Amino acid sequence: MRTIETLGDLRSKRVLVRSDFNVPLKDGKITDDGRIRAALPTLTRLVEAGAKVVVMAHLGRPKGKVDPAFSLAPVAKRLGELIDAPVTLAKDVVGESAKATVEALKDGEIALLENVRYDARETSKVDEERGELAAAYAELGDAFVSDGFGVVHRKQASVYDIAKLLPSASGLLVLKEIESLRKATDNPERPYGVVLGGSKVSDKLGVIANLLKKADRLFIGGGMAFTFLAAQGHSVGKSLLEEEQIDTVKGYIAEAAERGVELILPIDVVVAPEFAADAPASVVTVDQIPADQMGLDIGPESRKLFAEKISSAKTVAWNGPMGVFEFPAFAEGTKAVAKALSEGDMFSVIGGGDSAAAVRLLGFDESTFSHISTGGGASLELLEGKVLPGIAVLED
Repeated sequence: MRTIETLGDLRSKRVLVRSDFNVPLKDGKITDDGRIRAALPTLTRLVEAGAKVVVMAHLGRPKGKVDPAFSLAPVAKRLGELIDAPVTLAKDVVGESAKATVEALKDGEIALLENVRYDARETSKVDEERGELAAAYAELGDAFVSDGFGVVHRKQASVYDIAKLLPSASGLLVLKEIESLRKATDNPERPYGVVLGGSKVSDKLGVIANLLKKADRLFIGGGMAFTFLAAQGHSVGKSLLEEEQIDTVKGYIAEAAERGVELILPIDVVVAPEFAADAPASVVTVDQIPADQMGLDIGPESRKLFAEKISSAKTVAWNGPMGVFEFPAFAEGTKAVAKALSEGDMFSVIGGGDSAAAVRLLGFDESTFSHISTGGGASLELLEGKVLPGIAVLED
């Protein structure tokens, strides 16, 4: 994969950088700046090289229209604070303000274009429409650096099409993401365990199918565990259940047995009568889930089992929480998995999205994990064995 070094001397060059600044906001304020911090090494490298840095990013889903609620203004402010230099925000994507803002840049300065998803062509399924926008981006730059790992699984104008028009390379974040995730999937030190959680098994069908060929241990928690338990013949009460996937899951259970993959499911669960933070919680074994209760976390015996099996693995990839970690009463399963990974002697990769959010919310030191991905969807597709368009376009 091409790196920044392959672009040569960047002094006075206009370098377009695709970053992932899709950060959570509340009342117009950023509640988690992790993605902005993750972009700093690449941006700092380019600033120090004397480049004129032009950052492209999106925020939320404005659906191709200008919507002040999704302006990158808070991002520009926070980025300026973190990098200790002013960051100029253009008022549009590729219009007069963008052109004037880029034109005014001096060596080592940073500009941020307004939310690329204000322009419907950015995410268009029509190649010509995306290509037209990419050509407008290209007029603003001399080289392109792809550093938004959270979007490399998308064929979008600022991710894929632009890379075909300018000398292009991967940024430090994308390089680190790919190296870490491939280390955890292509040639892992064994035993290799994969922990999957989250609400729906249908979101991870391709991942499970791929990992059954690679993993030594497959842990299933979260809402998706109840479809597995139902496939084993258990009644799951009001728990989340995808009945249409039961036959598929039965096939996975059989395949795991056939391939010698250890399939580790909850043996007890924390249940409550409703989905609420203050719902009265109790613990039952998986064969005793009451008809009027729903499972919202793995239970204490399951936590011990999961932690013990995780701790003895040499490589572990984790994607998806074990329960409703946002509610303290149902966060212990997710906490147990994070603790086992944090304290274990293994190469640990946390696959972005809710898992990464949980680690931060629950107060774990991020440096105790080998790698925390910034891209939930992209990391999931890598686990699934898919080709990511935004990566393929950077490879020689």
